[in-house]
Order: sequence, then structure tokens, then C-alpha cells
Amino acid sequence: MSDKTVYEKICEFLNENAIEYKAISHEPTYTSEESAKARGEDLSIGGKAILMKIDDNFYLFVISASRKLNSKKIKEYLKSKKLRFCTSQELFDLSQLVPGSVPPFGQPILPFKLFLDKSILNNDRIAFNAGSLTNSIIFKTQDYIKVANPEIFDFSE
Repeated sequence: MSDKTVYEKICEFLNENAIEYKAISHEPTYTSEESAKARGEDLSIGGKAILMKIDDNFYLFVISASRKLNSKKIKEYLKSKKLRFCTSQELFDLSQLVPGSVPPFGQPILPFKLFLDKSILNNDRIAFNAGSLTNSIIFKTQDYIKVANPEIFDFSE
């Protein structure tokens, strides 16, 4: 296992892919609203990453921080029977992250299949806590989609 933090992995990944981004250090933020304020950005720019257990697997879902997740749409899309949010302990065991610090990346940053809500496409940039409660990254949505390579569908309301 690498000694690098998730934040360091994200910065390295973006640099390797020649992606321009803005890194911000701020006081610890525990909610999307606190993060938006610390970044000086509108809440809708925030990419909220939510780890969920669908049937027997964990998946990462990213929605605009100004929206709510619609679990019925996810169940229909994935043709699943069971769906739930992961626990704080499961999150830590699987990623060594705490709630509020999860970045909107699957492989190669986090070991999860990544799904992106169409609400993110409404913004020209995305902002997120990058593996910690005190580091945020902001960059162009089109660059995010290019490097994160998410599966995109509508699962918010």
C-alpha cells in the first residue's frame, strides 16, 4: 500500500494528466455548505461523493452538493434489490477516509466503480474535499469527466 495520502494521489494524478486545478487549504469542513463557504464557491459547484452498498458491492456516487440522491433511480438503473449508505466504519475500512473527505474519484484513486449524476454537467467546474477535511480541489468539469471517467446517469432530485 502506498504511503501517499489520497490528496497527494489526486494531485499527482491530475499533474500526470496535465490537468489545471486549484488546490485550497482551509479549516476542517464537515458539510457541503461549510466546504462551499470555505472555498468561496456556490454550493452547486460542489461534487458530493457518496459511497453506497448496492446488493453486495460498494459504488461511489457523485452529485451536485445542492441536490439530493434519489435511491429509487439508482436501484432502477443498476437493477438492484438492496441499497444503503455505507457506514463510517465501512468507509474507513475500505478507503481510510472519514465522512466529508471522500473525493469524487474511483480508480486509480479509490477502489470503486464511479457514477456521476447529470447535475454535475450543469457547472463549468467542480469543487470537492480531496481526501481530507482541510484540502479542496477545484477544476473544470470537462477535465474531471475526462480523467475520472465516470458512468453518467440521472440519480438526483
